[in-house]
Amino acid sequence: MTSSHPLRRHIEQFTPISDEDWAMMEALLTERTIRKHECMIREGGMGRELGYILEGEMRHYYTYHGEEKTTYFYFENSLVGPYISCITGQPSQLTIEALSDTKLLVFPYTGLQKLYAQSKAWERFGRVLTEYLAIGLEERMVGLLTQSPEERYTQLLSSNKKKIIERIPQQHIANYLGITPVSLSRIRKRLSEK
Repeated sequence: MTSSHPLRRHIEQFTPISDEDWAMMEALLTERTIRKHECMIREGGMGRELGYILEGEMRHYYTYHGEEKTTYFYFENSLVGPYISCITGQPSQLTIEALSDTKLLVFPYTGLQKLYAQSKAWERFGRVLTEYLAIGLEERMVGLLTQSPEERYTQLLSSNKKKIIERIPQQHIANYLGITPVSLSRIRKRLSEK
């Protein structure tokens, strides 16, 4: 039954999708497994597809002067992909790496663009998704600019992002917070003593 499809349920958190509209998306979907430490896309590659994670976790990072800068983590029931590269047709500035064997449904970005043109529901989904992504980017930017690493870590502990603490290796969490693993250990120790 298509209404129980996990991707459809996820999309319907943004906007209702009719069976006819869903059938158009379903025709685009391919299942893929990306092994641990393999990449959905590497910096410099061309973004051509987006994905929906069925199981596993992924990390989104940039490389600056040879250092990786982790900016986001993705878990099951998340859309993932090199959106800016797909939209602009420019090489990706980011890498998306699987942190465990990760099962995805992938679909071509050009196919999604066609859905936008063919259906008001899909056009609405694209708009609402863009708004959702903009909110996430602004929240991340404000946190990096206005909070200390300890405040950012405390926020992770109390937010809906606890999966990061529970499932992501400490060195990647430290990188995400903009600190070293040693600094993260000190923060964790201070918080446990409070």
